[in-house]
Amino acid sequence: MKNILSPLPWKVLESEYLHKRPWLTVRREKLEMPNGNVVPEYYVLEYPDWVNIIAITKEGEFILVQQYRPGIGKTCFELCAGVCEEEDPSPLASAQRELLEETGYSGGHWEEFMHVAPNASAANNYSWCFIAEGVEKTGNQALEESEDLTVHLFSYDALRALLTSDQIIQATMAAPLWKYFAINDKQKKL
Repeated sequence: MKNILSPLPWKVLESEYLHKRPWLTVRREKLEMPNGNVVPEYYVLEYPDWVNIIAITKEGEFILVQQYRPGIGKTCFELCAGVCEEEDPSPLASAQRELLEETGYSGGHWEEFMHVAPNASAANNYSWCFIAEGVEKTGNQALEESEDLTVHLFSYDALRALLTSDQIIQATMAAPLWKYFAINDKQKKL
């Protein structure tokens, strides 16, 4: 690959918090671009990092949850997911906790699959995706007061059909699933 010059970072001239709440923190910054142009108002949303899990049972079924999403006003199929809590020692620990809490499944072999920036232009967090293979039902759901979701099991082909028919629409979940199918579809053809 050719050596391509990357754009330089922008300089923060001023920064102030406009709103600080657990699920909505907004800061306004005055920025100077490398060419000297000044952006007088740029808004950044601060969030904790997130995790999601491509969880596969010992029987080869994929675990999805279904829940209502107020932001878009729709009920969606999703990977099990959640927030990295401050007390969690790592994104992996967050993912393992979320899978158990939301679905009652645990165990298996875990591996970091990828991480993405959900909205790099306006948000400061990352979403970590893990693959958990060989998980099994070890407990019951332990949902938070703000959670109302159901657990569903899908075959490889049924999950792929959900994805290709736009029934999994949350970008931080669709991206790792597309990558997963791109890798595994290719391996199946070999």
